[in-house]
Amino acid sequence: MPYTVPKLTNFSAAALDSAVRELLSALEQESAMVASENDWKIYRDRWMARKNGVLTQLNDLWLKAAPGPSKKEVGQRVNELKGKVEHTVEATLARIQSGASSGKLAAERLDITLPGIRRPLGAEHPVIKTMNEIVSVFRNLGYSVEEGPEIETDYYNFEALNFPPNHPARDTQDTLFIVGQESKVLRDRLLLRTHTSPVQIRTMEKMKPPVRVVCPGKVHRNDAPDATHSPIFHQVEGLAVDTDITFCDLKGTLDHAMKALFGSSVKTRFYPSFFPFTEPSADVQISCIFCGGKGTRDGGPCRNCKASGWIELLGCGMVDPNVYGFVDYDPAKVSGFAFGMGVERIAILKYGVDDIQLFFNGDVRFLEQFG
Repeated sequence: MPYTVPKLTNFSAAALDSAVRELLSALEQESAMVASENDWKIYRDRWMARKNGVLTQLNDLWLKAAPGPSKKEVGQRVNELKGKVEHTVEATLARIQSGASSGKLAAERLDITLPGIRRPLGAEHPVIKTMNEIVSVFRNLGYSVEEGPEIETDYYNFEALNFPPNHPARDTQDTLFIVGQESKVLRDRLLLRTHTSPVQIRTMEKMKPPVRVVCPGKVHRNDAPDATHSPIFHQVEGLAVDTDITFCDLKGTLDHAMKALFGSSVKTRFYPSFFPFTEPSADVQISCIFCGGKGTRDGGPCRNCKASGWIELLGCGMVDPNVYGFVDYDPAKVSGFAFGMGVERIAILKYGVDDIQLFFNGDVRFLEQFG
């Protein structure tokens, strides 16, 4: 029979000694019967559970019930019992884990000759998978991959990319600056990079033309999270600098890349835009992959392209000659183009996701479908 805490009416030393011996005997007997970790958990909870464990009952039935003159001695006995119970419970677990018990426990010990349990292989996150696909397209065109630090200086993130000091992108509403930089000159102040374009500057500083690189990585902007914005996202930017590179080379390169990513039937469209580090600059649209560029789907307007038949995807342009001055290139001898695309935007199109936050919430149920 499991031990039951008796309700004491006699609090003499002899009566307490008898009650303590009975409790410790039951504690040891029940410990000897524990043969597995499941048994041990039941044993532990029976003696140490906060609500109805034996130790809790001792407080209620012995200590609280003791008359005033006896409370001190009863309290000492209860504290001693608490230490012995905790020690016995821990010793019982150690005995089980060391395989010291016989019978059933011995049969449950680990057989090292059995094959191990394989940890299931994971899969690439859809954002990383998309970024690798984009990089692969340009690798096949002969581009190399360059990476750089996420914590950048104002010089590489803005100044060397032809952003004047009063440009809106330097505003703290858009850029996340590192605190405690006020004493430094502007160009040396640290910030979280807002694009991977600084990698292009670092690459041109250490390489002479010809240069053909793509720069994948994580970037940061002070955007409020919603279905289409995130303070952390990923970009793949590209740069090609050589002699006699023209806008036609840029258009042909990006047209090929979009067809490689979305299928050979996809069309591209370029229209004027502005970026401080390119001139001329353009935004690139692709024909809607959901409605085939028609603007209608299933008898109604296509929601994905807002019935226009086109989806804006990236920005690009010819490298502004002013940028070459920061990397000691001669704009009279070389020319080049640059482009940049948001990885999450392309992943949303490829996988039919309607909320960018799903990529960052870590919900395994969402991620498993891309495995």
